[in-house]
Amino acid sequence: MAQLIEYDKKFLIIGSWNAITYKEISKLIKKNIVWIGINSNRKFSGFIVPKHYPLHGTEARPDENGNRVVSSNNTCWFTNLDIFKRHEEIILYKTYSPEEYPTYVNYDAIKVSKTKDIPMDYGGAMGVPITFLNKYNPDQFEIIGSSRALGKPMSEIAHKGTYMQGGTSFYLDNGDSTYRRLYHRLVIERLSS
Repeated sequence: MAQLIEYDKKFLIIGSWNAITYKEISKLIKKNIVWIGINSNRKFSGFIVPKHYPLHGTEARPDENGNRVVSSNNTCWFTNLDIFKRHEEIILYKTYSPEEYPTYVNYDAIKVSKTKDIPMDYGGAMGVPITFLNKYNPDQFEIIGSSRALGKPMSEIAHKGTYMQGGTSFYLDNGDSTYRRLYHRLVIERLSS
């Protein structure tokens, strides 16, 4: 990808959703040089496989043309081609409450479980799932960074044994002197309209 960017080439790459967490890729996404393409989910994407390939599981199916399609739950398109969905505004309808949106113990941001639950009246930093990028509109939100880069080490906050160790991530207080580690998050802020 670095070579494609260096030579200013247009591209469409199939990759793992986890690549979003890679330092090199997350920098490009944050700078709006790379983004997620269309059909980056299991429901609409998939790979046509040969006739001898077994179709089993919920992600395998014949399509409307009789092709044998297998969808991966962990692939998406990375691109620098402009697409209409990058400019569609996410309709926000939920209101902020501290009970519904807890703050991480190792970074000053609230936890938003699903993109559709982003509060319409909160102006600070919010941790959202990486699948937020499927709906990301750079005119509506700014990507601040990721939990891997922004999360303060829990060893500076809590006693060993009260949290799951291994890599930097965001943690929530369980309310019993222990802490729960969350899967990788992106930190975003709403832009003023």
